Amino acid sequence: MKIIALEEHFADPAVAKAGGREAQALSPGFGEAFGPASGLPYSPSPEVLQDLAEKRLADMDAGGITMQVLSCLGAQTVPADVAPEVIAAANDKAAAAVRAHPDRFAAFASLPTAAPEAAVAELDRAVNDLGFVGTMIFGRTEGEFLDAPRFEPILAKAAALNVPVFLHPGVPPREITDSNYAAGLPLVTETRLQTAAWGWHQETAVHFLHLVHSGVLDRYPNLQFILGHWGEMIPFYLDRVNEALPQRATGLDRSFHEYFRGNVYIAPSGMWSQAQLRFCLETMPLERIVFAVDYPFIGNEGAVPFLEQADLPEADKRKIAHENAERLLGL
Repeated sequence: MKIIALEEHFADPAVAKAGGREAQALSPGFGEAFGPASGLPYSPSPEVLQDLAEKRLADMDAGGITMQVLSCLGAQTVPADVAPEVIAAANDKAAAAVRAHPDRFAAFASLPTAAPEAAVAELDRAVNDLGFVGTMIFGRTEGEFLDAPRFEPILAKAAALNVPVFLHPGVPPREITDSNYAAGLPLVTETRLQTAAWGWHQETAVHFLHLVHSGVLDRYPNLQFILGHWGEMIPFYLDRVNEALPQRATGLDRSFHEYFRGNVYIAPSGMWSQAQLRFCLETMPLERIVFAVDYPFIGNEGAVPFLEQADLPEADKRKIAHENAERLLGL
């Protein structure tokens, strides 16, 4: 079966270096908690993260992945004075991989969101000149959600280009970590709680809730978002949010239920749970479930077994595996 995976990352050393100070301030224990020496899940080596050729393609072949939509890590921590140049170079690197293997790779644009005008120009360049299929944004920029007024031109440009925004987890602000996840816990536990175990999923859910309730999808009713990790907790509280914040309270054009079912695609992101798949199929239209591995933090080997074990007709499996992504991304 053809499989298109949408949340497949690579690391660019220049981006990592430029954003390193902010990343370290947000999560001082990240290197210890996610370094290969930790022996913990989601800890690939730098060599695997940086490879955009032989090793990556071999892993894809071994795991049955037809195409990856590439995304560069870390753009949102890069400061404004260097972000445009550094992030454009990372996009050029992704574009070179796509040109070399157009049947195996597509790409989401990284954006220098700390410099919003440059981010708008880079999104336009990435889509119109490089052929990218959308953008991936990793959480807040300088503590602010995407609905902050200075980011409005980025949302407007994505809507005008008719490309989706993959809203990816980012590390919460330090004050949230200190109050919610630290408080005397060991550094590795704190770091994993603030990120992969809980914090950055909750953070992404709040980010999307904020976007909706600030009126973004009333201003751009056709703008599409992608949420990984089975919708970053929201499907499991969808009815609760919808009931607690009715339109008479929000003053919005639609109910939250309608925004989520009409403007969001969700992906498993390597969480190979049949129970979560069944629940999300009861919550979301089948046509709004796409596929993602979260490579290389998750290995490709679970992808095919997950689809094979799903209690679905083959036609529905094909929609999740590739047809929905092809329609959304124009692949």
